[in-house]
Amino acid sequence: MRVTKFSWIALAADHGRLRLPARLGVLLLAASLLAGCGSLFGKSKKDEEDTSPPDVIYGKADQLLDKQSYADAAKRYEEVDINHPYSQEARRAIVMAAYAYYKAGKYDDAVSAADRYLTLHPGTAESDLAQNVIGMSYYDQVLDPRRDQTNARKALQAYLTLLQRYPDSRYAAEAQNRARILRDLLAASEMTVGRYYLRHNNYLAAINRFRVVVSDYQTTAQIEEALSRLTEAYMALGIIPEAQTAAAILGYNFPDSQWYKNSYTLLQKQGLKPQQHEESWITKTWKGDGKPA
Repeated sequence: MRVTKFSWIALAADHGRLRLPARLGVLLLAASLLAGCGSLFGKSKKDEEDTSPPDVIYGKADQLLDKQSYADAAKRYEEVDINHPYSQEARRAIVMAAYAYYKAGKYDDAVSAADRYLTLHPGTAESDLAQNVIGMSYYDQVLDPRRDQTNARKALQAYLTLLQRYPDSRYAAEAQNRARILRDLLAASEMTVGRYYLRHNNYLAAINRFRVVVSDYQTTAQIEEALSRLTEAYMALGIIPEAQTAAAILGYNFPDSQWYKNSYTLLQKQGLKPQQHEESWITKTWKGDGKPA
């Protein structure tokens, strides 16, 4: 019998129809095995954790924290809040997740968790801890005065908030000390940039930097130099009243300072002397009775 080309095509089609059920059966069997692997081999460890009571998950998180497995501890604490949001452990789990993230060096996650706690549970027992975690997270990222000081500013604001809202907190003493350090750092940063502008005869830009120190950081060690540099910059611009005022306030508060001696000599060369002018922004900005607040 002669088989034409079209007959071969027909036979191939019939062959495919004959083998399709067998192939389909294999595929269905494989799919059923995959779908049932959970029942065959039991639930995964994660599934067991998801269905555990909140106190059990919280306890495991505590154990991980004690073992310094901070990232894993943070995830376990978050499981409590995610799977059991109305449990008595859920509230504290949020702030403990923030603390664990901080210890793991995951500062963005720490700040996020702490902010969430303060939003959901303001004024509760762990609020000061959450606020302190925010401060610590930014503080640990602070760089030297020559770098951008965004984190230093955020850290200072966080610690000032802690001191204002929780003055009796066990974290208050450390917050006070770190706020002082951060003020010094931020003042030093302004001075570094101001000196650069002054060296390049960009006097207005320099004055703006020194002005920040006088306005915001009067209690720092940078204040003496800032007032002296203002005297120098204003003299270069020929703005005598401001130069005299800066030197006068410097001399009143720090009469033995080398910076005052420099400013006094600079004025004296032009036949001038320190004199405080009431209309000066320095006079209006200076706090108290002429002494740093």
